[in-house]
Amino acid sequence: MIAKKMQEQVQNSSIIRAMFEEGKRLAAIHGAENVFDFSLGNPSVEPPLEVKKAILEIVNNEDAMSIHGYMNNSGYEDVRAAIAQSINAKFNTTFTQNNIIMTVGAGGGLNVIFKTLLNPQDEVITFAPYFGEYRSYVGNYEGKLVIVSPNTVDFQPNLEEFKAKITPNTKALIINSPNNPTGVIYSEETLIKLAEILREKQKEFGTDIYLISDEPYRELAYDHAEVPYPSKYYANTIIGYSFSKSLSLPGERIGYLVISDQAADCENIIAAANIATRILGFVNAPSLFQRVIAKCLESKVDLDTYNRNRELLYNGLSSYGYQCIKPEGAFYMFVKTPIEDDVEFSNLAKKKNILVVPGTSFACPGYIRIAYCVAYETIEKALPGFKALIEEV
Repeated sequence: MIAKKMQEQVQNSSIIRAMFEEGKRLAAIHGAENVFDFSLGNPSVEPPLEVKKAILEIVNNEDAMSIHGYMNNSGYEDVRAAIAQSINAKFNTTFTQNNIIMTVGAGGGLNVIFKTLLNPQDEVITFAPYFGEYRSYVGNYEGKLVIVSPNTVDFQPNLEEFKAKITPNTKALIINSPNNPTGVIYSEETLIKLAEILREKQKEFGTDIYLISDEPYRELAYDHAEVPYPSKYYANTIIGYSFSKSLSLPGERIGYLVISDQAADCENIIAAANIATRILGFVNAPSLFQRVIAKCLESKVDLDTYNRNRELLYNGLSSYGYQCIKPEGAFYMFVKTPIEDDVEFSNLAKKKNILVVPGTSFACPGYIRIAYCVAYETIEKALPGFKALIEEV
C-alpha cells in the first residue's frame, strides 16, 4: 500500500493536469480541432532561434563529457557567472556566481529552498489566488501553508490580512509576479509596503522571514510594464527563476535560485541548498541546458504572439459581459464566472469542449483561469462557445 501522505496527494491530484488529460480524451472523440483546451500553461510559442543554434554549436563543438558529465551541485561556474552578470546588468545588483544555484526548473528550485529552510510546522504564507503546487511543495517538508484571502478588486496582495497572519512560526512568504493565475504584476508600491511589514514583524518576533519570489513569468510582461526586482526592497530575498516560459523550454527543466549575500545566514543557506540539491535526487541541473541557456540569456520568445491572443480573448469576453482584470503579464486570464459555482461553470464549459480551470483550485472560488498560450485560431473558434455559455446560465 502506498504511503498515507501519497494517498492524500493522489486524492487531491492537480485538477490542471486532470483537465489536460481530459482534453486528450475529448480530442480522441471529437477531433483535436474541435476541443479548446485552455487548462495547461504549456507555451505555444517556439523557443527563440538562438536556442537551436546554441544546442547545435555545443553538441558539435564540445567534448561529450564536458556536456554530459557531473559538475558542482550548484552548476557550472561559468554558467552561473554569466547569469549573475546578466541579472546585474538588468537590475543594478551585485551578484556573483556564488549567489546562483542552478535548479531543475522553478519547481525543483522551490523544493530545494523549502528543504533548506523549513522545520516541521514552520509556516509559509502566500497570497490567494496562488499556484496550487505550493501547498504540496511546503507539505513535502512538513511545513504549513498559510493563505491570505484574495483581493478581488485588483488582485494586488491583501496586505492588512497578511500582516495579521504573520506569527513567530512564519519562516517565509512566497510570491509570484507576474501572477499565475491572474496575470497581475505586483507593483513597486506593493513590494515596498510588503517589505516594511516583513521588517517590522522580524523585529517584533526576533526571527528571520524570507521572501521567496517565484518568477517563471518575469519576461512575459505586456505594454512595457515593469516587473520590480524584489531584492531591491528586502534583504532576506531569494529568487526562483525558470526558463520554461521565457525561452519556451518547460520540458527541459532548467532554472536557478538567487540567494543574496544580504540574506540572513546566507552562507549556510547556500551550503544547505547545494546539499538539498543532491539529497533530493536532482544532483545537479541538466548539464546540456545549463550550457544552452548561458548562450541565450538575452533572448526571449515572441511576446507579440501571446499579446495578440490576450487582446482577442480579453476583448471578446468583455464584449459578452464577462468581468476580468486585463492581464499585465504571464499568459493567463482570471475571469469571474457568471454563476457563483466556478466548478459547475467549468463543467458546463466542458460540454462545449472548452476546458478551463476553476478558481477554487487557486483558493479563489467564483473565477476560472484561461491559459491563452494556445493557437490564435483556438481562441477564435472557442469564443462563440463562451458567448453561448454566458447567455445560457
